[in-house]
Amino acid sequence: MDTSFWKDKTVLVTGHTGFKGSWLSIWLISMGAKVIGYALDPHTPDDNFVLAHLEEKMVDIRGDIRDTKKLRETFETYRPEVVFHLAAQPLVLTSYENPVETYEVNVMGTLHVLECIRFTDSVKQAVMITTDKCYDNKETLKGYVETDPFGGYDPYSSSKACDEILIASYRNSYFPIDAYEKHHKAIASVRAGNVIGGGDWAAYRILPDCIRAIESGQPIEIRNKNAVRPFQHVLEPLSGYLMLAQKLAQDPKKYSGGWNFGPKEDDIWTVWDIAGEVIRCYGKGERLDCSKADAPHEAGKLTLNTQKAMTQLGWCPKLDVKQAVQYTTDWYRQRKEKDVYEICLSQIASY
Repeated sequence: MDTSFWKDKTVLVTGHTGFKGSWLSIWLISMGAKVIGYALDPHTPDDNFVLAHLEEKMVDIRGDIRDTKKLRETFETYRPEVVFHLAAQPLVLTSYENPVETYEVNVMGTLHVLECIRFTDSVKQAVMITTDKCYDNKETLKGYVETDPFGGYDPYSSSKACDEILIASYRNSYFPIDAYEKHHKAIASVRAGNVIGGGDWAAYRILPDCIRAIESGQPIEIRNKNAVRPFQHVLEPLSGYLMLAQKLAQDPKKYSGGWNFGPKEDDIWTVWDIAGEVIRCYGKGERLDCSKADAPHEAGKLTLNTQKAMTQLGWCPKLDVKQAVQYTTDWYRQRKEKDVYEICLSQIASY
């Protein structure tokens, strides 16, 4: 990664108060970028964004991604050169409870961002974050490639599949590669697996569930012990997003399109084993199998093929699952004693 690319670059991050958005913002700030954030309030006072005091280190705008007027005003006022779109309703089980809101936020929110990109001439590169769950999952261990069909059993997954179709439509209709010299915009979509890392307190996620249970002296309740997920530390996909944005500036015709970012194929673990590794790193805790036959459907097996990113982008995962869990548990164990912003900077530097 060429850190000089980001020096004094004006970058808009939607969803900056969230887990991945906060880490991305810290990384960008550390490289000298002028970071503008647009998002709802953090979910808890213990979120990474809050504990790292990011509101003091960047332009912090609180707004709903569905608020077209405020979003457009943000683009017009700050005129970003690069956009990372992360704002979303990111949870499968929540999408069952609130399907309309999930589609409104994920699909219409993405549409609003694309419209702002379309009408803001300062924007040159945009990286739109979706998910590995956008693929039509056949529950096999064969990793999905970027050309596989989209789908989605649950409202969240299908909303992200809609996002991918929407992004491709805008790229074809308004930002065609063959006409780049006219519009000067390069758009990519990125699909990552289940990310872990410090500062995530979302419900229904294995690492936050583990930490909450361990710190409260309760057993870790596992909903689907045999579920296979491409777990990776949050810095892994973020490094790919940053590299991709740089490549979009260098060769937009080659790097526009969809990209997968996930762990190596021989480094895929079950949810049960991940919880066991957290217990080992933390030095205490126990697991409890709470699988239910009538539970809402969640993917049992889901992996990504990342050969495109490795061969064409030059990206590759640096941390195995054990290292990723160690980074994550270190953050949670140190957060009450050390400066959280410095913990994040230290982990970025180490990575």
